Amino acid sequence: MKLSRRQFIAASGLGAGALFATTACGSSGSSSSPRSGGTLRVGALGKASKIERDPHKTLSNESDFLIASLVFDPLTVPGANPNVAPRLASAWTQLADPRQWRFTIAPGAVFHDGSLVTSDDVVWSLRRLHEIAGETKVPVASGEAIAADGPGVVIVTTAVPNRDLPLLLRLMTFTVKNGTTDFTTAVGSGPFKVESYNDGNARLVRNDRWHGGAPRLDAVEVHRFESITALSNAVMAGQIDVASNVGAVAGRVADGRRDLTVVRRSNDVVIPIVMRTADGPFADPRVRSALRLGTDRDAMVKQITSGYGTVAHDVLGTADPTFDTTLAPRTRDLDRARALLSEAGFDAGHTYQLFTKDEAVGEVDSARLFATQMAAIGVKIDVVVQEANVFYDDTWLKAPLYTANWGTNDSVIFFASKTMVSTTKWNESGFHDPQFDAAYLRAVSATDDNTYAAASHEIQRIQYERGGYLVWGVADGIDVASARVRDLPTLGGYGRVQLERAWLAR
Repeated sequence: MKLSRRQFIAASGLGAGALFATTACGSSGSSSSPRSGGTLRVGALGKASKIERDPHKTLSNESDFLIASLVFDPLTVPGANPNVAPRLASAWTQLADPRQWRFTIAPGAVFHDGSLVTSDDVVWSLRRLHEIAGETKVPVASGEAIAADGPGVVIVTTAVPNRDLPLLLRLMTFTVKNGTTDFTTAVGSGPFKVESYNDGNARLVRNDRWHGGAPRLDAVEVHRFESITALSNAVMAGQIDVASNVGAVAGRVADGRRDLTVVRRSNDVVIPIVMRTADGPFADPRVRSALRLGTDRDAMVKQITSGYGTVAHDVLGTADPTFDTTLAPRTRDLDRARALLSEAGFDAGHTYQLFTKDEAVGEVDSARLFATQMAAIGVKIDVVVQEANVFYDDTWLKAPLYTANWGTNDSVIFFASKTMVSTTKWNESGFHDPQFDAAYLRAVSATDDNTYAAASHEIQRIQYERGGYLVWGVADGIDVASARVRDLPTLGGYGRVQLERAWLAR
């Protein structure tokens, strides 16, 4: 992949308004010219128990992430090709010392209170993010590795050469004013400003001074919904203009209605089964292989995504340009699965808990269908549905078996960095594999595309053979919108929150 997206954060954000051209039109196409004005009412999922206003903490709610993404500027955002685009950083360069990256702040970038965005603000924000989340979000050894180089330039020094730093920072590095720790009043530099906020719902008004060019909409209202059903019903009834990431069932219902548009983003959402590799009943790779072979992937995709998805084979990042298409598809083999369990001495008399939560569309249903399928190989599974706050406090990163969900799927290295390399705080499966770590380091320090692709393929092969994820499929992202809404983003994953070029037809 060309070094602008894994740059992870330096290619997710295009530059002054240019990047948001990768969008889809409403059902009427683009026969009419874009117009300014109007308020876009957007519905998104969000649990009251998980409301979070601090942009540097974990934003579990789609509604919170949408608000933060419109109010605060990250350095980089998702792009199409390359998959990293500029935002607050208008440019970035890997220096002669390949451990160092130089990020240039977009000219004219100002906070909503009128003050200039400076390198001190970016340094404060990156250091605070590193202090809260560690190398998982800012892959440097310490905060001292982030420094200003004049008023408009920041130098980031990684412990080892990392060609993908801009990509790894993508949509993570929300910039706040130097010294800010209280976000009751949200002062960002993004395309919209907070006019009012109440219980996870917000009215955001246009920032005419945004460095990327003034948005077309007068305002965006973000409405938080506790359930997919309520979100779907609201857009069908015309109570909101867009139901963000509402899922395939709503897409099927809306399809064919002249007053609604269905935006479909392929390779979008993954809901893997996480099997703990460090210890416990699934630590033996033969057991993990057995569960993979016992899975009917076609049935999972058909029933969970209503056909709005594709079968996958246990590798995360299927939309990556370096995705290895030579890995053999897994077909269901019940006899081989039972034999592997027997060889491993697996206790088939025990009932194992599979923890899940009602977060991603279809997540609970996928867990239940998987449990039913496992009965065919003699594995008894009890599905336990937890509230999101309980799940993340007590289960995530700890339990032997649980579901995860990720709303981005365009980079193998992203997942390796965030969820699998030994040093990450988000090592979801407790995966510690020296060969995997070595392949990851070869990838990020590669000086040519062939070396990078070869290392990416090795990362994928290790996941495929002995990783901790069972990736049965990839769901399309589905937005349902009023036919009046034009130029909604079509980028997969979190690119869907880039609403600054959307507009309303008459």
